[in-house]
Amino acid sequence: MTRDVLLLRPEELQGLVSMKEAINIVEQGYREALSYPAIAAPRRRVHSPGGVRVSNFPGGIHGLGVIGTGERPDKLNKGGENQTKAFRGYPVHLVHDSNNGQLLSIMIGEVDEKTLGYTSVMALRTAATSGVGFRYLPRDGISTAGLFGSAGQAANQLLALLTERPSIGKVKIYSRDPDNRRKFARKYSQKFNVEIIPVSTPEEAVIGVDAVHCATNTSVPLFDGDLLEPGQHVTGMTGSNVQLVKSGYRSSRRREIDDRTAERADLIVCNLRETILMEEPGDLFEPMEKGLIRLEDIHELGELGTEACSGRTSDAQITYHKNTNGNGVADLGISMRAYELAKADGRGTWIKLPEPEDLPQAL
Repeated sequence: MTRDVLLLRPEELQGLVSMKEAINIVEQGYREALSYPAIAAPRRRVHSPGGVRVSNFPGGIHGLGVIGTGERPDKLNKGGENQTKAFRGYPVHLVHDSNNGQLLSIMIGEVDEKTLGYTSVMALRTAATSGVGFRYLPRDGISTAGLFGSAGQAANQLLALLTERPSIGKVKIYSRDPDNRRKFARKYSQKFNVEIIPVSTPEEAVIGVDAVHCATNTSVPLFDGDLLEPGQHVTGMTGSNVQLVKSGYRSSRRREIDDRTAERADLIVCNLRETILMEEPGDLFEPMEKGLIRLEDIHELGELGTEACSGRTSDAQITYHKNTNGNGVADLGISMRAYELAKADGRGTWIKLPEPEDLPQAL
């Protein structure tokens, strides 16, 4: 007797999952985790003294029949204001059936948004997670946005925003490199059919817009929270590096959003509160340490749209989603959808594994 496992390589994972599908999957996963939290866990990271980091993403969505884990290796550069990588390996996902434990698929490579292709590491699931926040937190009928960042994550994040808020017609983009922001504006204005205007200062990307979105790898806050206006929505997504700080490899926590933004926000949402305590993201953990905000006042992503947190309750509120990404709920849910679509399309290579009891026994 054998077990059939579908091996999917990087090129076989392209063009499968749309942003809308991914956002729906991520919302379902976090919503289910409210009632059964044991299936959702923050990522765990291990680091070598040489700067090699392996990130692990256990989790699942039982309503989709999936449980499993993902892992991704990279090598981090030690110096510089922004955290950069000397090497990035392919993510690997092990997709199991959440009812019987059978291994369904081994995936090597990125599951990218079907219309964008590869732009950045794990960009689809990160953007789709922000997309759940975009669904509930901005005001109705918003028309303008400010975007920080001009790389692959920014493209996916903007697509998630436009997917959930198609009323947006103008985006102001700021990044440190003027050429990069101009190139981004030219490319994605056409691709997304929206006006994208490069601006020369962070202030211009914040003042007079309905939503402010940050998609960078900075360790320094991008703008002054006192610039925020009533009714704006803010999203930050840079990941935590607290283990690197505690081990002495990096000097400061990564963060995009300052204390003042957290202090002024009427509603703060994270993905999982457990992640704040485990990974200490500077955007939220540092204002908590200073007593400016309290953990118990921060809502989880899965609560949005429920009695626990309906979302924005007035047009004057400042709302803030800190996308504390790195959760296997998103990774495994999207991987399961990619497996189903790849299988239906005849992609991949089937591996026949013997049952453990059928292996030769030692004498």
